Amino acid sequence: MFGLGWPEVIIILVVAVLFFGPKKIPELGSTLGKTLRGFKEEIKKSDEDEDGFDRDDP
Repeated sequence: MFGLGWPEVIIILVVAVLFFGPKKIPELGSTLGKTLRGFKEEIKKSDEDEDGFDRDDP
């Protein structure tokens, strides 16, 4: 997981809760999930488009 161990992940989570507050964390997680999902979809579309160009070349 990005070269981070569990102690580092726990420290990051504690700092995030202290910085953003417990009410804001689920909202941030949802936004991050939507962003990552959109990013993956765009990469998939880009790969499909590139595959289409390769097949059309003589």
